[in-house]
Amino acid sequence: MSTEEKSAPATKEWHLEPETEYRFELDPDTSLAIKLVRGYAEIFGAELAEGKQYLFGSECKAAVFTWQGCTIQMSPPHLPMFSNTILTRRKHVTGQPSTEYVSEETPMAAYANLHIAFEQMRVRALRALHGSPAHDDDPSASTEPPRVLVLGPENSGKTTVCKILVNYAVRAGQGWSPLLVNVDPSEGGWAAPGALSAAPVHSPLPTSSPANPLGSAASSAPTALSSNALLPLVYWYGHAETRRNPLLMDRLIRNLGDNVNDKYDFDTEGKVSGLIVDTPSSFGSDAFKINVILVVGHEKLNVEMQRTYGSELTVVKIPKSGGVVELDHSYRERVHKYQLHTYMYGQIIPTPPGITQATVGGEALTELTLAPSSTVISFDDLSIFRIGAETMAPSSALPIGAARVVSEMQPVPIDPAQPGSGLLNAVLGLLAPPNPDENERYDEEILDLTVTGFLIMCAGFLITTSGMN
Repeated sequence: MSTEEKSAPATKEWHLEPETEYRFELDPDTSLAIKLVRGYAEIFGAELAEGKQYLFGSECKAAVFTWQGCTIQMSPPHLPMFSNTILTRRKHVTGQPSTEYVSEETPMAAYANLHIAFEQMRVRALRALHGSPAHDDDPSASTEPPRVLVLGPENSGKTTVCKILVNYAVRAGQGWSPLLVNVDPSEGGWAAPGALSAAPVHSPLPTSSPANPLGSAASSAPTALSSNALLPLVYWYGHAETRRNPLLMDRLIRNLGDNVNDKYDFDTEGKVSGLIVDTPSSFGSDAFKINVILVVGHEKLNVEMQRTYGSELTVVKIPKSGGVVELDHSYRERVHKYQLHTYMYGQIIPTPPGITQATVGGEALTELTLAPSSTVISFDDLSIFRIGAETMAPSSALPIGAARVVSEMQPVPIDPAQPGSGLLNAVLGLLAPPNPDENERYDEEILDLTVTGFLIMCAGFLITTSGMN
């Protein structure tokens, strides 16, 4: 018997009482399959089907919650194949989740109450749209749909809150398709890290890996897949930190907001479903006509929002989940690598031993595999720009009376043949064509173009590209 077979753990079951959740965290190079044996359970608002094996990998950190009680079965986690020498050096790799436990204290009741309140707002907005009489006790209640901004410090679980609220909305059976907006470039949403995006959601967003935190928007996949129904609108910021270029960040958010508002002008039914904005920890722009601000687990921020916006908007402080994990810099760097690999090649999670029919978010593994194209082309066929200088000191650091040679918003042409161009292994956004009418062109038009795909510049002038829907 091999070393891997001897150390492989046996399948075990967890029995969850009503309103409890099983929380787990996976190590690198480890995957895990969870099956709902009986009862009802969900992962961040996405319901699990009984008898299906759900795969998790890429250092996933998630929780299985149940309202009524359930039994879940854990398969033996997948272990990477190591030589005896490496096994000796990495005895800590056991294949088990690095953390797993059942918690009786969850914020799900508070999140469910929020969902009910937002449902009432959607229903009132739909009645007003069709001219139906109101049935609320308060005839003066607003008929605006929920336009929700989720705020909070780093590692507070903002993205999880957004997913739960969106998943509950699409599971309500009313045909809602809320718009989910991601303006956190460190996550990338449905694209690559460094992107800002928005997409209407028609089916629950699964959780299987931090490589696709908001579900998978496959660029080439069978049209029957629910993931292929996600058609995001994407702008390229190009940095993981929001403070790297605040002026560019603000402009792209305004562009995203303008596109969302234009969409609602022509899609009044879709407008009723509302929108939810997932933000970074430092966020100070409102381009989406927000009417509800949710503050996740931060008393001081809640007081500031109440003082600033309480007379105009509804500000609600909601609890932070005890399962939120503090993420360090090295983990975030690994997640960015997972995201880029998943964007190019699709979701690939090794199957644990003995599992033959496993799914990722309910979809077969073979249907989530992509084949990016690779080709060698001349740089003469490309126009490459960098927005602002590669490194830019704050204005306060400049000498008195001095002005920048390159502004934060200036597109600077890049010559790949020049030393120090910074293009090797860089990720580039492939932008939509500019306006074909020369009279409609303007100097900074490149800042307002949406993304159609991404390119990775590799050694030997090889460009690997993957397109988007």
